[in-house]
Amino acid sequence: MQTNCALNTFDFPTENRKLRFADVFAGCGGLSLGLMQAGWEGCFAVEKDQNAFQTLENNLLNPSARLRFNWPEWLGKEAISIDSFLEKYRADLEQISGEIDMLVGGPPCQGFSTAGRRNPLDPRNQLVKSYLELVHILKPRVVLIENVKGITADFASEDAEDGRLNYANWIKTDLENEYIVSSKMIDTSSFGVPQRRNRFFIIGFLKNCSLSSIDPFKAIESDRLSFLRQKGISTVPVSAQMAISDLEIRRNGTIPSRDTAGFEDISYKGPLNSYQRIMNHDYKGIPSDTRLARHKPDIVARFKKIINLCHDEGRLNVSLSPEQRASFGLKKRAIRVLDPDSPSPTITSMPDDLIHYAEPRAMTVRENARLQSFPDWFAFQGKYTTGGKRRQKEVPRFTQVANAVPPLVAESIGASIKNILQEESSPNN
Repeated sequence: MQTNCALNTFDFPTENRKLRFADVFAGCGGLSLGLMQAGWEGCFAVEKDQNAFQTLENNLLNPSARLRFNWPEWLGKEAISIDSFLEKYRADLEQISGEIDMLVGGPPCQGFSTAGRRNPLDPRNQLVKSYLELVHILKPRVVLIENVKGITADFASEDAEDGRLNYANWIKTDLENEYIVSSKMIDTSSFGVPQRRNRFFIIGFLKNCSLSSIDPFKAIESDRLSFLRQKGISTVPVSAQMAISDLEIRRNGTIPSRDTAGFEDISYKGPLNSYQRIMNHDYKGIPSDTRLARHKPDIVARFKKIINLCHDEGRLNVSLSPEQRASFGLKKRAIRVLDPDSPSPTITSMPDDLIHYAEPRAMTVRENARLQSFPDWFAFQGKYTTGGKRRQKEVPRFTQVANAVPPLVAESIGASIKNILQEESSPNN
């Protein structure tokens, strides 16, 4: 069977052969984008939501894309669940066993998140088993898993011997049969991402790759500052204002929305600082996804009062207090005003969770994308948002951005792992 991403097993990289990865639960492609920016070659990606896959396809599969997957001929370019993927393509996957350098992915986090109900029977949690099944089929040299902090917390479970189930420990135990496994909680703001976002990472090196003595997270930390200097990010942490001040309405004005009749987009005059220049590098015109919410006058007036109050009381980047919510007649607990001088709190899929630090409005998809370190050329596809029961099934633009691994973090980690593998394959080792 022929494939255009086939390699000889453990054929170490040369100048003519990039390290290759596959991405599962790929979402809109934040992790894939970062790895490609670090010099990796994408082989394929698995994502079941049509909206998210459309974004990934538009940015990373399109023949005219700046960076793109070297997609195998046997695999259709379609949204597909991991279970359907395993069932439909098992024979093809077995043919390339040992030929993927790294398998990456972030199993759906909603069932693990402390912001949710944390039901141990949530079917999304069981997708971890499917991911591990794919690991055992492909036998990549490296396994990289990313998830929310909640995956490290115990669930009550009748199936566990002690009545407690810890998915992070369960994953590591399963991998340790074939891999040397390390794990760490990482704050993305230390990698130049203008957002305080703590995420749990697991990295496993295949035992016969002679990497048992290497701690990948020590290498990642050792490389971090040089990575930031190379990127031109001189200030860490990067503040919210540093990330999005060039997108303010008061500076740019508005234009009719380019994709939704009856809405307005923020226009654009260009970047103002080093972080914005990195995000806007070599991009011409107005970035996509600057569509503004249509707030009613009374909502705008309320937002103005909330912004002023939170600045006056020093209550930025944190939820409104019960007293503040009561004074505005609000039941929603998650409303926060951005602190312009600090990284943002973790962004969410709800567009009205964050209020701009100076302008009485919710954030745009592009502003959230900036807080996640997506470059301006990366355009999102599908609905902007959704609601009701559809929220459990659909992944619109705001959710795509919120669920993604920040590309800057992925690029830094990918660069460090690439260095480790290339040093291992050096003739002097």
